[in-house]
Amino acid sequence: MPAKPELQEQINRLPHQPGVYRYFDDEGIIYVGKAVDLRKRVSSYFTKQDHNKKTQQLVKNIKRIEFTIVNSESDAFLLENNLIKQHQPKYNILLKDGKTYPYLLLTKERFPRLIPTRNKQPGDGQYFGPYANQGGLNVLLELIRALYPLRTCTYNLSPENVAADKFKVCLEYHIGNCKGPCEAKEDEATYNQYIQQIRQILGGDLRLPKQYFREKMTAAAQEMQYELAHQFKQKLDKLDDFQAKSTIVNASLTNIDVFAIASNEKSAFVNYFKVMNGSIILTQNLELTKKLDETDAEILVPLIMQLRQEFESEAKEILSNVPVENLPLPGVTFTVPQIGDKRKLLELSIKNVLYARKEKESMNEKSKDVNEVRIMEQIKKDLHLKELPKHIECFDNSNFQGDNPVSAMVCFRNARPSKKDYRHYHVKTVVGPNDFDTMYEVITRRYRRLVDEGASLPQLVIVDGGKGQLSMAVKALKDLNLWGQIPVIGIAKRLEEIYVPNDPLPLYIDKKSESLRLFQRMRDEVHRFGITFHRNTRDAATLKTELTDVKGLGPVTADKLLSKFKSVKKIKELTEAELVTEVGKAKAKVLLNYFNQQEASPTE
Repeated sequence: MPAKPELQEQINRLPHQPGVYRYFDDEGIIYVGKAVDLRKRVSSYFTKQDHNKKTQQLVKNIKRIEFTIVNSESDAFLLENNLIKQHQPKYNILLKDGKTYPYLLLTKERFPRLIPTRNKQPGDGQYFGPYANQGGLNVLLELIRALYPLRTCTYNLSPENVAADKFKVCLEYHIGNCKGPCEAKEDEATYNQYIQQIRQILGGDLRLPKQYFREKMTAAAQEMQYELAHQFKQKLDKLDDFQAKSTIVNASLTNIDVFAIASNEKSAFVNYFKVMNGSIILTQNLELTKKLDETDAEILVPLIMQLRQEFESEAKEILSNVPVENLPLPGVTFTVPQIGDKRKLLELSIKNVLYARKEKESMNEKSKDVNEVRIMEQIKKDLHLKELPKHIECFDNSNFQGDNPVSAMVCFRNARPSKKDYRHYHVKTVVGPNDFDTMYEVITRRYRRLVDEGASLPQLVIVDGGKGQLSMAVKALKDLNLWGQIPVIGIAKRLEEIYVPNDPLPLYIDKKSESLRLFQRMRDEVHRFGITFHRNTRDAATLKTELTDVKGLGPVTADKLLSKFKSVKKIKELTEAELVTEVGKAKAKVLLNYFNQQEASPTE
């Protein structure tokens, strides 16, 4: 079953690294899986043709994909298992079987036994693990049983019971797997020597057992018992193949919280690991929008408090890639580790947060592109255009009681404002408040210039107004011999109606359509741009008239003062000394006399 486009985009962003993936439907997590290569594994769900019915149903319900990067396949298994126990996805077999990590238990009894178990019961003995998978545990158990003759029976081998001859040796004794402690054929001190070496093997320290077998091998070779020496050599080789220490399962990493933060100008990204008993039991990626120019440390402090409370963490140690001061957590140590296993764990968290930031930034860019194409395709469909309107221009006119008429044009490229292409116009040929003739003049000037310069023409022109403004825009394009090359529409303010040429009735576009929303956005933008330009033009004209009417003050001096102080009111507030500094003694005296006359005759 091929992936839907939105899912395929998520799959394409997956890294070629080991990790754990999580599938979501509308209600939450429905499946957790592990992978050596996240992208290849997740892709296989949508490319293979021989899935069973359960997998087909799972794939059908996937709406979203999340993932966590880890260092190895073994780490992926452990994190997968923890997430399954926490979230209980309905499609995971492990949950239905009620299974959990496997452990090895060294029982607390005379002549201890080594047995596999999935249930930890305090007081039963010493537990080792959890182990990455049952297969690996079985290999380890077989190794230890091959190295040491441990009993497997459940007899109570108390001194009294053994002395009373209550038990008889079994088949394990006769085939050499057990030395028969049940009949006192093996002394307890030798057996405990085996147990000491087994503890070291299970704890990851192979020095003592290696030394033991190396001495045995050397002694056998000196006595020319070469077959026996070879057997000890094989045991040494098996010890060398013992599973490597895992970053996720490490006895030295007990209960720890790990936070890694990476940010950009707009957002901060945080990864959180909750580590308990040497295992990551929870992983969380968060994105926060910056309100001010906060530092990473300022963002992290409240977030640490929030996440620890939310996930009920009682860890006494916090690791992070950013130093934090004054953390209100008594008894909790905060460190930025530089070496060792803690550094490796922190680097894993950093790897996840950096990938989350990169993915989000990539998603934002792609999302913008996808949204823009969708909007342009909708416009093309709604207006029956021949090509995608990647370049749209919108016009609006402004005047106040016929004074200072101006016009403005805003340009959108790929459904985004292109402010460097915005233009405003002083109307030259129209006298009085004639919106139709103004539209004709501005459209003519704009596209005559584009033609003269050999510039590309827009795929759509929008005029702010109804049928009258639209007809004048069409007339201008016809006079320029551009009619038929540039589609043009009008948008009426009152009812948000869209008019097209040669149709007396407005075009119906769904009020929720992205086309109409973009038209409205462009109309509002050109209105804002035009009004601002008109206000500045009108104010400048008013101010210049007042100052240039002052006898003895030229237009250059007036422009200089207005450019610096922005208004006549602020110029009036200047002291005589300040005016002298700006324009000299003579002109300062002229201005002061003028302002004094104005105060004496406010109605003039």
